[in-house]
Amino acid sequence: MKKITTYILSLLIIGIAGCKTKTTINQDQAGEVIIDYLKANPEYKTTRFNFGEIKFNSTNDMFELGKYKTLASKGLVALNLKEAKKKFLSKDSSFVYQITLTEKASPLVLKQDKNKATVKVLEYALSDEKPVNFEQVNSSTAKVTVSLKMVTTDFEPFDKDANKNSNFITKTYKLKLSKDEGWKVQP
Repeated sequence: MKKITTYILSLLIIGIAGCKTKTTINQDQAGEVIIDYLKANPEYKTTRFNFGEIKFNSTNDMFELGKYKTLASKGLVALNLKEAKKKFLSKDSSFVYQITLTEKASPLVLKQDKNKATVKVLEYALSDEKPVNFEQVNSSTAKVTVSLKMVTTDFEPFDKDANKNSNFITKTYKLKLSKDEGWKVQP
């Protein structure tokens, strides 16, 4: 009888110890948690994009028209010339285009109004070259610093704040251990 009681007690202790959540995390696991988080909550930079009926006059406007023509060649917008006024021997010609977004642009369009849209100009992805640096603060929290590389989109030429001093950013995330879900990024 004593043997059976010892056997049941040892099974019970092993069962309780097996149900205990894992409280330590290593570099690879922290990287996987960040990858999962970035899939659900991508990091990106946006800008406002004008479309609809737009008039191009000066040589500066012609540079802007070139950006739209590049998007049209990639199938992201459709350009329809509505009106062209060419002045003889003058640089002051004017062109009016009807610019419409196509279905191909929809993954990059976040918000669309009547004549403006908020579009992604840069997306950030986890860099393969720089490892994940993490520091476990205590048994239930950790700080993870990762390098995110910039991936430009086709709308990147429309970014008005295009001062890029580097092609990556570093970002620190705080991880918290949840009894139900394991390690998760704390917003």
